[in-house]
Amino acid sequence: MRMDQKLRAEVKEEMAKHKDCVEKDPYRLHYHLMPPVGLLNDPNGFIHWKGTYHLFYQWMPFKTEHGAKFWGHYTSKDLVNWQHEEVALTPAEWFEKNGCYSGSAIEHEEKLYLFYTGNVKDEHGQRESYQCLATSEDGFHFEKHGPVITLPEGFTAHFRDPKVWQQDGRYFMVVGAQTESLKGAIALFQSGDLRDWTFVRTLTGGDSGALANFGYMFECPDLFHLDGKDILIFSPQGIEPDGMKYNNVYQAGYTVGTFAPETGEYEHNEFVELDRGFDFYAPQTTIDEQGRRLLFAWMSVPDQNEQQHPTIKHKWIHTMTIPRQLQLKGDKLYQIPAKELERLRTHDAVIDDVVLNNEVKQINGVNGQSIELFMEDIEIEAGWFDVTISDAARIIYSSEQRVLTLERKSYVNGIVEKRQCKLEQLRDARLYIDTSSVELFVNDGEEVFTTRFYPTKDNEDVVFGASEKCRFSVKKWTLAKVF
Repeated sequence: MRMDQKLRAEVKEEMAKHKDCVEKDPYRLHYHLMPPVGLLNDPNGFIHWKGTYHLFYQWMPFKTEHGAKFWGHYTSKDLVNWQHEEVALTPAEWFEKNGCYSGSAIEHEEKLYLFYTGNVKDEHGQRESYQCLATSEDGFHFEKHGPVITLPEGFTAHFRDPKVWQQDGRYFMVVGAQTESLKGAIALFQSGDLRDWTFVRTLTGGDSGALANFGYMFECPDLFHLDGKDILIFSPQGIEPDGMKYNNVYQAGYTVGTFAPETGEYEHNEFVELDRGFDFYAPQTTIDEQGRRLLFAWMSVPDQNEQQHPTIKHKWIHTMTIPRQLQLKGDKLYQIPAKELERLRTHDAVIDDVVLNNEVKQINGVNGQSIELFMEDIEIEAGWFDVTISDAARIIYSSEQRVLTLERKSYVNGIVEKRQCKLEQLRDARLYIDTSSVELFVNDGEEVFTTRFYPTKDNEDVVFGASEKCRFSVKKWTLAKVF
């Protein structure tokens, strides 16, 4: 307990020490969740409990690098206005001394149960991992109960990120894993009381099945039922690029199939990336009290030029995506911005009907650092159509190649880099632009691109262009500053 109190006091000191430096950063976001100081990564313990959304997150408050992680904590009543709370978990006990790693939350007997990975390393860098439990009656103060699962046979100590749910009168847990043959896998457990857990099987991955030899590690698994099918979201590591696919260092995506709780078997189709952009990893979902399946993700990717971000000199790095609602259409996951984000709109929309004919054009009032932009009824007769944001990011659709491209100027060397996907038709596009981030939702969420970008100071221009004739209607809203 003394170590826990000491760490909490040190976190408060660090926040106070660097508060002015952090807030002076021109790339600080307006309406995205960020760390008060230091490094933020995976969303953890996302839950709607007793009328409040709780989003915990991996947090290193003492530097802008990874280390012995804490669980930071945000709460909200409406998914728009968020309150940063006291640290939820500190790495104060023997079973977590090198970090309270990622995990999930569930309600049981009117208490909030957090499951997380305790990370332990010895002086030689050898790792141990424990799946741990902490409980709370009020959602803010947590009692730790220590490990409830130790490492089962057949897996290395890269065994982490428990996600728990209830089904058919039992509790299930999926854990990201690496087999002893160094293959990515997901382990499945079950329990009757959330305390005593039994290993059931390897759910997917490893040396056999549809995802055999699919990378060397699976992180952040999340298995849930949606629109009649069972979706498994996870983040594989070690996948080689394949044309337009898998071009980030690590990926985040999903499979669609059927989970049999009686046997633990999960039959599913191929892996599909959730987001086509540069910065999207470790997504986690929950069902809220309205019955919606909501998702947050980390707007970055591990080991992908992290220490090159311009925000580091202001003592912070990384952010969450906006909250998104998931819908399943056929075997395709669609993502749409949470409806509550409309409350960010501060004025009536600027509306225009636009015709371009081999030209570029700026539209009066359609610009800004913190805006929502919606283009619909897009008709591209031939050639390409593009939107350039602050001269630092560009969206291009080629009607001939049927390819959608997101370009940005690299924050490492200034060279233009791109991410792409096939898209038969561009019907509409909704963009959330927030100082140094862009989230693009295409065709009502059929495809999504998420990226950080760093425009020159005070550049708020939005420029539309077409190589031939193009028509569309555009709406633009200015969005409020929440943080």
